[in-house]
Amino acid sequence: MADYYVIVTGTSRPHVKALYDELHVRLKAAGEQHRPVEGSDLGWWILLDFGDVIVHLLQPDAREYYDLDHLYGECDQLDWREIELPEIPDPVHHRRAE
Repeated sequence: MADYYVIVTGTSRPHVKALYDELHVRLKAAGEQHRPVEGSDLGWWILLDFGDVIVHLLQPDAREYYDLDHLYGECDQLDWREIELPEIPDPVHHRRAE
């Protein structure tokens, strides 16, 4: 299991994939690595496993269908706006050439 579960809703397939790309690049630049990604080809629900932190990136229909909010409903919730985060390195140098 994990210490934290993060649920993020993107507005569309391209938005979910863009969220994944940005999160992947920024955390890689910060030295974090995740296990193999699930769902990145479809962009309906992308799962990133960082060990202690699991990140779910979902389209609105996927979030409603899987109802993770209910599944994790009894867990303590954190207000991410109140958490002091470390500076994440500029990812420009870490992006793949396209």
